[in-house]
Amino acid sequence: MRIRGDIFWKWSDPTLHHRTHDETLDNGTTMDIQVRLSRTGSTQMFIGVYAGSGMALHEEAFDTRPGESMTRALAWGVGRARCLATERNQPSQRLA
Repeated sequence: MRIRGDIFWKWSDPTLHHRTHDETLDNGTTMDIQVRLSRTGSTQMFIGVYAGSGMALHEEAFDTRPGESMTRALAWGVGRARCLATERNQPSQRLA
């Protein structure tokens, strides 16, 4: 079960039509990407990355994605979520 943060709850509006993409990495990290159209027709997006325990590792919301359809915004959001999730799983690099 995901433990949602304030960013999700401020963004959430179940009355608006939305599309979602959920993905789970091999290490149990999950990603939740949602896009929707606002009441004024703007494309909006939410990106959440969660630990296997459900704890929020990263959440961000965009009030508008100018010039992007829901499909295009969702594709961009999936790529961003994957980058965020894999960066968290990379070992720290030290400079000699």
